[in-house]
Amino acid sequence: MDPGSAPMQTDCETEENSVWSWWPSWRPTSTSLLKTTESKILACIKNDLWARFVTLPNQYQLWTLTLTNKMVHKPAVPKTPLVMVHGFGGGVGMWIRNLDALSRSRPVYAFDLLGFGRSSRPPFPSDAAEAEEQFVASIEQWRQSVGLETMILLGHSLGGYLATSYAIQYPSRVSHLILVDPWGFPEKPGAQTEANGAKGTETAKRPAPPRWAKAILAVVSLFNPLAVIRAAGPWGPGLVNKFRPDFKRKFEDLFDDDTMTQYIYHCNAQTPSGEVGLRAMSESLGWAKRPMLQRVELLPPSMPLSMLYGESSWVDSSSGNRVAQIRNQANTKMLLINEASHHLYADQPEEFNRAVENICNSVN
Repeated sequence: MDPGSAPMQTDCETEENSVWSWWPSWRPTSTSLLKTTESKILACIKNDLWARFVTLPNQYQLWTLTLTNKMVHKPAVPKTPLVMVHGFGGGVGMWIRNLDALSRSRPVYAFDLLGFGRSSRPPFPSDAAEAEEQFVASIEQWRQSVGLETMILLGHSLGGYLATSYAIQYPSRVSHLILVDPWGFPEKPGAQTEANGAKGTETAKRPAPPRWAKAILAVVSLFNPLAVIRAAGPWGPGLVNKFRPDFKRKFEDLFDDDTMTQYIYHCNAQTPSGEVGLRAMSESLGWAKRPMLQRVELLPPSMPLSMLYGESSWVDSSSGNRVAQIRNQANTKMLLINEASHHLYADQPEEFNRAVENICNSVN
């Protein structure tokens, strides 16, 4: 499907709706404020940085960083570049603890996914497979536009789900797949029971949620995941600070103010786009409609796969063990990082960077 013609999922926040036309001015955000906040974050980078918009054939643009280390002599055989794909609600600024370290010996690319951060925010289809395909197609168009033949592809959370989907479709372009606390792998609990009919009686039946919980979920499902941040208007930045104070703590040695929470706010207070795509791909409470465990066997057995999980993350690392079983352990490794949450790259940056660097060095 041509992304430009993809129908927009019904969204109570659509900016074109005259009822809500006053929202943008009520929300204390803008693309220039996002740019300013991100610039403050990227000022921490010491290696050579090239930041620009990469224009795709359909004229959508992906905001892209390229890092190289000018102090290192270029090897006779160029090293395979590392491409980093952020998770839901994030952007390239989230990698600030990792970019310099990982670009010491090879080029590193990071881009804002289509519909997130400073990248273009087009409409997304309401069909799960079509929304996923729009994300994946934009990654392939980005690769072609940048001119990369092969890459070490790293994805965090939603980025891990999309990186896996990309690697299934374009395996010749991925030298090594690195999944960091990937979203959307396991099946929703109870799904297998329903599918297996009588066989499911072996599995303990989970109690049904109370009627009031179902009612709340029904209302919440009418909105995009981050609608509350935009609906809060001038109180939006305070909401991010209140509900995610951990982001300030994770980066407090770099910034002694609200720079990171402001960045997250400005990334997500803009017109909803990528999150419309995620909503199309999600079941209630964040399960994927098309669980990746059902498709991971489509990865070539020869493709090296490394999975990194945070010990205290909400993402269940047992999916990593399941992937290894499905692939018969072939070229599959899993690492648990202690004292780390879902954002392990920020919680334990030195250990994360060391692990990723070792993986990259195994490629070349």
